[in-house]
Amino acid sequence: MKSLFEHIFLVILSCLLLIFPLSVSALTMGDAIGKAGQQRMLSQRMVKAYALIGQGKMLSAVKQMDDTIKQFNSNLEQLNDFVKTPQEKKVIGKINRLWFAYNLLVETRPNTAQANQVNAIADKMLKFSDQLTHLLEKRAGTSKGKLINLADRQRMLSQRIAKYYVFKAWGLDNEAYSKEYDTAVQEFSDALNTLKKAPENTSDINAALAKVEKDWNTFKVSFKLRGGQFVPSLVTRSLDKILGQMDYITALYVGIK
Repeated sequence: MKSLFEHIFLVILSCLLLIFPLSVSALTMGDAIGKAGQQRMLSQRMVKAYALIGQGKMLSAVKQMDDTIKQFNSNLEQLNDFVKTPQEKKVIGKINRLWFAYNLLVETRPNTAQANQVNAIADKMLKFSDQLTHLLEKRAGTSKGKLINLADRQRMLSQRIAKYYVFKAWGLDNEAYSKEYDTAVQEFSDALNTLKKAPENTSDINAALAKVEKDWNTFKVSFKLRGGQFVPSLVTRSLDKILGQMDYITALYVGIK
């Protein structure tokens, strides 16, 4: 993982870019909704990687953590420049403050004593990123915006499910976490059914959704067959595959004319 100095530098650089922005291609509304929604997923993916690193289960988890932090920071820079309304600016200000605190917290070696605090901050970032996504969707005022939001939220749910599973494998299980896990599984299933019925779907979108449904059903069956044994590496790889598929589907919805 990167040094504390490097993460502080990234956060300070983000603040400077708000004052002296670089000349970059302007985001479309669809892009902005996609990036704001992606922040929801990244907030959960970071905690999942944190827990995997703490258990020493996957060597790739360290790179996944660093890549996720870098992507969250990049998205945040662009969204800071894109927000327009007072409500949008207020919400992203909260995300900026939480992001600074999160960067400082995850620099210590992952441990179960601190994991709940890391998760709490990440879930607050999820909450405000979700609010920002809905505000942008409202400004867009189209059914396309709602589909982008819904498809993108599936990315978050895939990582949220993985996060709570890895927490259980790490011995961090309680009634609240179990309830959040069950809720995320149900919400993923419900949203997948809604997306399948969307009249705006193209043939490519329908084909991609069919693949997600197949892999999702396989995941649910395999989860029930594990008999109490935790296999975090297998489960996270399975859900990461679904995440990749939902990345593609979200991009297809963004590209609908």
